[in-house]
Amino acid sequence: MATDPRICVCPGSYDPITNGHLDVIGRASALYDTVVVAVVNLSVRKNGPLFSIDERMGFIRDATEHLGNIDVQPFDTLVVNFARTVGARAIVKGLRAISDFEYEMEMAQLNRNQADDIESVYLMSGAQYSFLSSSGVKELATFGGNIDDLVPAPVASRLKEELAR
Repeated sequence: MATDPRICVCPGSYDPITNGHLDVIGRASALYDTVVVAVVNLSVRKNGPLFSIDERMGFIRDATEHLGNIDVQPFDTLVVNFARTVGARAIVKGLRAISDFEYEMEMAQLNRNQADDIESVYLMSGAQYSFLSSSGVKELATFGGNIDDLVPAPVASRLKEELAR
């Protein structure tokens, strides 16, 4: 008897992708047949992304090509609607701290209200990534901080090129 493939969506802006994101994506790839890394292409945030959608997707593809079950796609709709479009039954996200939990609990309830057939699944970040955020990496890069252990090498290079003062 054939079973349906286990597909999840890992949504985010990934501006840029960090080693913390990659940790969550890699762990999700061990749990699901396909991980769709959904890169938001229409943000409600005031500031636009530093990198274009194509460049962000390229960073992710390069950093995850060794996993073999990653599909990187842009999205600009409700994440639950996008999940349905790709056949996903779960939205997987990482949690770093209690502040993440409060925000993500609210989002999970809103998503459940919109689509009770799609589960929200959370993976705790590894201790080494509990402080790591894209905005923090961008701030470090802006002021010449060392970001080499926080993001993939091509991302570090582009950040230094884009943000160095």
